[in-house]
Amino acid sequence: MIKLLELPASENLSQFAAFLWKHRIRHRITHFEDAQQLWLADAEDAEFVIEHFKRWQGGDGLAPSAERPQPQISSRARLSLAWFLSPVTLSLIGLSLLLTLLSGFGDNQQWLHLFTFVDFIFKGEYLRYQSLESLLHGGQYWRLLTPIFIHFSLMHLVFNLLWTWELGRRVELVQGRRRLLWLALVIGVGSNFAQFMMTGPLFGGLSGVIFGLMGYTWLWDRLNPGQRFGMPPALMTFMMIWLVLGVSGLIERLGFGSIANTAHLVGLLSGLVCVLPAMLLNRKMHRNDRC
Repeated sequence: MIKLLELPASENLSQFAAFLWKHRIRHRITHFEDAQQLWLADAEDAEFVIEHFKRWQGGDGLAPSAERPQPQISSRARLSLAWFLSPVTLSLIGLSLLLTLLSGFGDNQQWLHLFTFVDFIFKGEYLRYQSLESLLHGGQYWRLLTPIFIHFSLMHLVFNLLWTWELGRRVELVQGRRRLLWLALVIGVGSNFAQFMMTGPLFGGLSGVIFGLMGYTWLWDRLNPGQRFGMPPALMTFMMIWLVLGVSGLIERLGFGSIANTAHLVGLLSGLVCVLPAMLLNRKMHRNDRC
């Protein structure tokens, strides 16, 4: 199930719940301290529920028909709904667009210096860069994460943003924005650090996070059949093939540019490892709900 709304416990949702049941929308309302949460069994119902919940709160009433209506929603309303449901996913996409364009796909050295894992300089043909200790002592902690937002080609950017939307949105709908934010931070910093230790600071892209989210959703679906992300298993096979091709050097020889293989591998492993603490956290939250 996905958590769609969190509202004050004082708000009476009985009329709206009856409306949802009339339209055969499977849901559950849970109470925790001074709040109540509306959960949906099917993420595809989210747009319909949000649209009618806003109408109901605005005093427009609820459609009495037993047939589920198909509301006409403008592009602006769809964007607003997407932001309501997936703010972290859209923030990852927006930051990637912003930092990639500011850095000119890696050509604008002035901006690129601000976002790489550590600062660098070319002396002749040799690359010189700061140590990790200088980054930490200088308080430039944003550098631990910002390389995931830098992309070096349009194909690189589009490929990663499509995967970020597909994977990030599923995690955010099923487990919430805090879980996705936590995963992006842990996987992003871990994959960045590993890639820096292998190749230095001139790398970037959301690929490490994407591999991590793929590993996380794949393993979660196998260990938790009651709360699935529903990612087709064939996608995990595709990502494994892509990883092997990257390590082999074939992708680079085909003209796709340098591949951050270490970030991909460490990102994947980080996502798999994150499943255990996430499961423990979920069990703790469920115990609290029953208390």
